[in-house]
Amino acid sequence: MFQRNRFSLCIGTSENLMSTAIRDTHTIESGLLSGLLSDDTFWPVTPRDTAETGLSDSFIESLLLKTVLNIGTLSGRNIGEQMGLPLRVIEPLLERLRTRKLVVHVRPAPFNDYYYSLSENGQRAAQQHMQNCSYTGPAPVVLSDYVLSVEAQTAGLEPIDRDQLQQALQAISYQDELLDQLGPAVNSNAGMFLFGPPGNGKTTVARCLTQCLGQEIWIPHAILDDGNLIKLQDDAYHRAAPVPEGDGVVHSQEWDRRWLRIQRPTVIVGGELVMENLEVRHDRQSNICEAPLQMKSNCGCLLIDDFGRQRIQPEELLNRWIVPLENRLDFLTLPTGKKIQVPFEQLIIFSTNLNPDQLVDEAFLRRVPYKIFVDDPSEEEYRAITKGVAAAFGFEHGAEAAEHLLKLYRRENRNLRRCHPRDLLTQVRNYCRYRKIRPQLRPEFLDMACRSYFSEL
Repeated sequence: MFQRNRFSLCIGTSENLMSTAIRDTHTIESGLLSGLLSDDTFWPVTPRDTAETGLSDSFIESLLLKTVLNIGTLSGRNIGEQMGLPLRVIEPLLERLRTRKLVVHVRPAPFNDYYYSLSENGQRAAQQHMQNCSYTGPAPVVLSDYVLSVEAQTAGLEPIDRDQLQQALQAISYQDELLDQLGPAVNSNAGMFLFGPPGNGKTTVARCLTQCLGQEIWIPHAILDDGNLIKLQDDAYHRAAPVPEGDGVVHSQEWDRRWLRIQRPTVIVGGELVMENLEVRHDRQSNICEAPLQMKSNCGCLLIDDFGRQRIQPEELLNRWIVPLENRLDFLTLPTGKKIQVPFEQLIIFSTNLNPDQLVDEAFLRRVPYKIFVDDPSEEEYRAITKGVAAAFGFEHGAEAAEHLLKLYRRENRNLRRCHPRDLLTQVRNYCRYRKIRPQLRPEFLDMACRSYFSEL
């Protein structure tokens, strides 16, 4: 284990690390010990002063003033909670702001604290800071700390095995040989194409694969570099995960609150994808930047669904990502014109109904080495899916319904799809609800659903 910028980075076994730490010193900080006693390869340690945050005093002061302006009178501890910083870090700054007559004591607060409010000068200063950048919330981390966290949490990934893959896909139906193709692709972390006919679960498979990566990760709420604030945390993709509880030696509270523990993210984009989504987006009015999709998916999975049907041409995406796919590094341009280098570390999955050879050239295909064909289900698998859906919907005689549908498929020479049982039985269920009759899979109901679903006159 080594420490940089108040982080705990754990490399090797916990037993070896613990014995080394005990041999080298008699005192181990609780934040560092948290990293040892958990399975995390990265643990954000609570800063002891402003220097350990990596942020300037002036930046923290501006965020503090904007926080009080937005919320109103707050105790010192409440201000710290809003900013994700402990009271011991912001207390000297509060005293300095009070000396400059920007904040005032309103009344005492418990535990040797005070309630603070803005003076008239403080309100003017806070409004000026708000015009410069309207961000309020947890204080950002510096870019170098974010890069370090991604590298540590990517290095901590362990290869998956067949049992783990089966567990991740247990809720869906698939052909058994698919496992031996998906497993090596996931372990490579190099990206893959999932291609084949529509309606066979390519997108669902891709969603499930993130579960194989296991272990939750830490991300910062926001990142600061060269005066540019980049908002990374996104509720659309990042789901909060509980912090491991302590056992009396380590308390669960011992971590830097500027960081959020989340489930490994799965970012899914489809036909709405445009080039702007892959670059840092700057809001001139708020002066806040939004991280691109590939950055939000770091240490997780990025699924490009219906690849080839986006508003951007496949060639444009090829030109944008050909270097990141090769070097696992991406280069982004900030509003100031500065270029930054960030990790490009995620499992990238391109899901498409088209043959990859028809979409991109050989150079791109070489950088996405795994091409996995997801075929139509067999009749046996179709029967199993239909019986499972029927049971879930409260229908009886699911086996008979499957045989009736298979006869229709054979007669019309129609291809089987894994989505058909769910979609057809949903129509039958809706019809039964409309007629106020108990759910039943009568042949005429199934025929009516097929005529509607397959658009037959």
